[in-house]
Amino acid sequence: MLTIGICGDHAGFPCKARLIPWLESKGFKVVDFGTDSEVSMDYADVAHPLALAVEQGQVDCGIALCGTGNGMAMTLNKHQGIRAGLAWNSEIGRLVKAHNNANILVLPARFISYRMAQNIVRTWLETPFEGGRHLRRIGKIPCA
Repeated sequence: MLTIGICGDHAGFPCKARLIPWLESKGFKVVDFGTDSEVSMDYADVAHPLALAVEQGQVDCGIALCGTGNGMAMTLNKHQGIRAGLAWNSEIGRLVKAHNNANILVLPARFISYRMAQNIVRTWLETPFEGGRHLRRIGKIPCA
């Protein structure tokens, strides 16, 4: 059973709150890194704990949501072991896994519907990493 870490700021909270039971109904174990309401908060406060959990193998992968997805992606990608990919449709969700082997999917909660979020997550989870030339490319991502 895959364990998925999930986090969202205040803008991502409503979608995150709906994704958790949906993912659990699909047989995934979900670890929620917060936040727990729509009260304004700083996305970094939930992004860093999720990134650390993915890096340390406490969860297999992650999903992060904020208003545009950019703040989460920027914060998550500060971690050397993270490849966080921002996706606003299913094709981008497929490509961030197939080509970039994204271990955290980032969603722009204010710009996609819940139905679209489900479709992106489903596609991302079902897509295998293609390896090959893409493995060489992602190998060049970490800083020396």
